[in-house]
Amino acid sequence: MAQMEKSSRGDTEPANEDWEVERQQLRLDLGNRMKAVRQACGFTLEVAAQRTGLALSTIHKIENGRVSPSYENLVRISRAYDVGMERLFSSDHEAHQTTRMTVTKAGQGRKVRSKNFEFEVLCNALAEKKIIPLVTRVEQRGPLKPGELEAHDGEETIYVLSGRIELVVEHYKPVVLEPGDCAYFDSTIRHGLRALGDEEARIFWACTYTDVAR
Repeated sequence: MAQMEKSSRGDTEPANEDWEVERQQLRLDLGNRMKAVRQACGFTLEVAAQRTGLALSTIHKIENGRVSPSYENLVRISRAYDVGMERLFSSDHEAHQTTRMTVTKAGQGRKVRSKNFEFEVLCNALAEKKIIPLVTRVEQRGPLKPGELEAHDGEETIYVLSGRIELVVEHYKPVVLEPGDCAYFDSTIRHGLRALGDEEARIFWACTYTDVAR
């Protein structure tokens, strides 16, 4: 009997180890596809978090194969990215792009709406960009509170096209930017923007894309 029990455990343990390896690979494959779909949509992690209602850290962990998303979260993500859920699972839907140059004519970028901004994603046809270029309409709101500031990996630059913008970066005095003014800052420091005055506030906003594990 002892020999049978030993044999049974010996057969089970390798099977469990094989499943753990397979499960981790499944997580990585799913994460890679979800990251590719998000990038194809032109969404930064910050925009994805706003559109899905999930924490930025949760999306980051899913994309890096560190956690498995629940069914509810898969539904929320597919709806937010405006794709069928099957695209998150099937490699047949992945686009193998070879172009390294693309152009967006005036006003023809993909429009994306988030809580306090309206983005026009530029040059969306180019996958796996290191820089995400946006033309953004910034909405008016009250003075930014610490809880309204956000941080993520990368760096950002903004150039004011019209209106007046207040840029708040943690540890620095808030600064008001007007047309022609430009600012560059470290995205890992908590930051936020709001429009001032009645004139429509629009900026050119470029964010570097770096998914560095936290």
